[in-house]
Parts: sequence; structure tokens; C-alpha cells
Amino acid sequence: MTSVLTQLHDTRESVEPPKKLPTSLPPVEPFNPAMLPDAIRGYVMDVAHRLQAAPEYCAVVALVSLSGILGHKVLMRPKRYDDWTVTPNMWGALVGGPSSMKSPALKAMRFPLDDIEKELRKEHEAILTQHAIAAEIIEMERKAAKQRAQKKANEGNRDGAHAELAQLAQIEEVSISSPRLIVNDATVEALGERLNENPNGLLLFRDELSGWLAKMQQQEHASDRAFYLECFNGDGRYTYDRIGRGTIIIESCTLSIIGGIQPSKIAPLVQGVTNGSDDDGLIQRFQLAVWPDPPKQWKWIDRAPSKQAKEQYRQSFYALHAMTFETADGESPSWQFSDQAQSEFIKWMQKLHVEARSGDLLPVMESHLLKMPKTVCALALLFVLIEGEHGEVGYDSTCRALAWADFLRSHAERLYSAVINSHVTGALLIHKRRDKLPNPFTVRDVHRKQWSGLTRVEDVKDAIDVLVEHLYIHGLSVPAETGRPKLVFYWHTSIAPVEEQL
Repeated sequence: MTSVLTQLHDTRESVEPPKKLPTSLPPVEPFNPAMLPDAIRGYVMDVAHRLQAAPEYCAVVALVSLSGILGHKVLMRPKRYDDWTVTPNMWGALVGGPSSMKSPALKAMRFPLDDIEKELRKEHEAILTQHAIAAEIIEMERKAAKQRAQKKANEGNRDGAHAELAQLAQIEEVSISSPRLIVNDATVEALGERLNENPNGLLLFRDELSGWLAKMQQQEHASDRAFYLECFNGDGRYTYDRIGRGTIIIESCTLSIIGGIQPSKIAPLVQGVTNGSDDDGLIQRFQLAVWPDPPKQWKWIDRAPSKQAKEQYRQSFYALHAMTFETADGESPSWQFSDQAQSEFIKWMQKLHVEARSGDLLPVMESHLLKMPKTVCALALLFVLIEGEHGEVGYDSTCRALAWADFLRSHAERLYSAVINSHVTGALLIHKRRDKLPNPFTVRDVHRKQWSGLTRVEDVKDAIDVLVEHLYIHGLSVPAETGRPKLVFYWHTSIAPVEEQL
């Protein structure tokens, strides 16, 4: 064996230099601040600059949060005569590593929601004081009605007693629930009750989406998953029966979702989508999922936030929160595109469906794109409202929404390709951690490490094939003391671990 290894060592110098490994992630479109309305653009860019975070993180948090405030106060009718109606709630995800500033971006952009909720709680406390007095009066009325019924029953006046108790049944106890905008962690049953108490909808705000997504993959939470799928549509009605809670009917399942997640945490869910085991459209509903390139530079930035930009941003939330559009019958109005905007939307829809039906797209990408019309309509409607326009969705807001569609598509392609091209990701990881492996190494050496994405032997072999193809390693079959020959891999001398080159 020694002579064989020596021969390999002697010939390694003559092989070609390694070829550059491909990136496992396709490029994404750069973020263009012009895609945002003026009222929120300044603060989005201000926060991104001070945090040195990707501006798309701040922008997505802002848009999903605003959609949570809007709920279904106004709906969108994309067609002139058809009754297809879009509720403008949105789901978004900030995908990135642990140092990509996802959490600081989430915290910085949510402050108007916290301010509004704080004011709502104060108003609620004042109402509770009055409600407590009313509840005492109701209790006295109940007690008096029972005493009168008891007296008449004792006198043999059953009809009179019945009339008193019937009157008692009409005395309704008023329930005052605390108004909410945000939920962080709730069971489906509790969330259903909160939605009934806040029929305009809620925003599920999670610093880390990984726990929620992991629960959605568990078989015992299959019914929860079905409920959340319904909530994305924003216009559904959901009924569930539970021992102890009885039957609860949720009249309006309107929920927006925003949170951060690391690529390694979302990969299993994406893997389930691509192989068909979990392809019910859950991951595709995260239409505002962004996975930007990490910043390559960092510098010390210490300045105060822009007061003007922050106040404009804050007022956008307060304006949406204060808006009321109910029609005479108590229903939400439905707006439509202007003539010029309608023409642009039709052209985009035709192009989208031609591509989706061409058979050239991966099924997961086809499913994602076919959910994008709701996103475009929701964004266009939201932009119009932020700009203070009313009655119809105009050309400028529609073009801005269509620009978002192109931008978000590039991020969706990156998200799904991260799993489809997982063998490249594995090769990059083995190369990065080559100093933790012996030289030569075997498939078993890598598999025993149980590195992310390399927990299966098949995945390890695929990743090693990439390294061999690009001349990073060279395989050699060497005799074993017993059994079949063993396949070992040597690193090219130009990239071998330092101790191996000495």
C-alpha cells in the first residue's frame, strides 16, 4: 500500500489546478428603493444603513406588517366582471445566516405596531372600568329576576315565573376582549378565538420561524397546518371541534406572517416540497421570502435615526389603522385596477400563465408563481393606500407591485435551488472544513461528521462527486487488509490542509 500512496503523492503535482466550484445559490436581483412608496422608503433605507443590513429585510417586514394592519378593510377585484377577490394579507420570511441582522431588522421595523397596541390597551383598560359597573348592574338585574320568578312560582303562577325567566335569558352579559394586532405564539384554538375577537385579522410575528415550521411538519399538527393554509387566503371560514372548548367557528381567517429563519432550518421543508412529500403549498405561500447576499463590508456607523423618515413611517401605520371603508351592508369594499393598470396586469398574467403551462418549470416553482397574482394585487392595493389614494388601484402602484414580482421571483429561485443544488452546497462545506478530515479521507469519514446537508451517505457521495469533477480531490482505490479495496480521496496539493503539505 505504501508504494501505491507514494506513487499517488508523486503524481499529484502534475494534475491540472482545481476549477472554481460553482456557487450553490443563483444570483438575486438587487433591491431598488424605488419599489417602495415615499412614505416608508426613507425609514426602510435609514434602518438598513444604520444596521448595515440588507434593505430587503427591512422592506419586507414593513410591507407584511402594514398588510397585517390593513387586514380585509379593503379587498381587491383583479377582474372587471368576475368575482375573484383578493384579501391583501401577506406572508414573508427573512432567510439568512445568524449574523445577517434579521432580528434587529424585525425589531426596528415593528415599533408602530407596538405603539398602536399600547394605545389600544390603555383604551381597553378605560372601557373595562365602565364594563365592570355595567356587569354589576346586569348581575343585580339577574338576581332580581330570579327572585321575582321564585315568588311567582311559589304562588303557583307558572306562566308568570316562565315570563320572568324568559326576560332573564334576554339579559346578555357583554364580553369585552382586548384588541390585538400581533400574536407571537398561540395554539390554533387560542388563535381562532383571537381572530374572532379581532375580525379584521392578525399578524403572526416570530423572531424565528423555525419552531413554527418544524411544528407544521409534525403529523400530530396536520390539522393545524390545514388551518394556517386556510388563513393565507384571508377570506375563509373555519370550524373546529375540541373537547372542553366545544365548537368554535372562525368567521374570518385572515392572518399575515413574518419572521426570520436560517437556511439550514428551512431546507428540510423545501426538501419536502421538492420531493413531493409536503407539497401542499405551505412554503410557496411565503411569497415575500427574501434571501439576500450577506454584506461584504462593515464599518462603524453611529448616528441618530432620521426623525422625519421615522415619523412618516409611523404615520403610515396609524393612517391604515384608522381607515374604515365598510359599505352600507357592513361588507368590505372591493377596488379594481384603473384602465391603464388593468392592461399592465393582464399582460403580466398572460406571460405568467404561458410560462407556468410550458412544462419547463420545476413543479415547486410553478406552484410558487401561480400564487404570485394574489401577492401582486395585495401589494398594489397596499401601495395605493399608503400613498393616500382611494377608489381604484392606479398604474404607478401596479407597476411597483409588478417590479416586486420580478424581484421576489429571483429570491424564490434561490430558495428552491438551495435544495435542488444541495450537492454543490455539500461540496462547498466539505472544502471549507477540510482541515477537520484526515488526508486521505473516505466517504465514511465525512458521513460520521453529520454536517448539515451531509447526514445521508447519498448526499456525501454526491458532494464528493462535485469535488472530484472540479479537481479538488482525486480518488484512489487502495487494497484493504480484508475484503474489498477501499476508495480514498486526496486533496489537490494546492488546497490540502497545511499539515499535509509540510
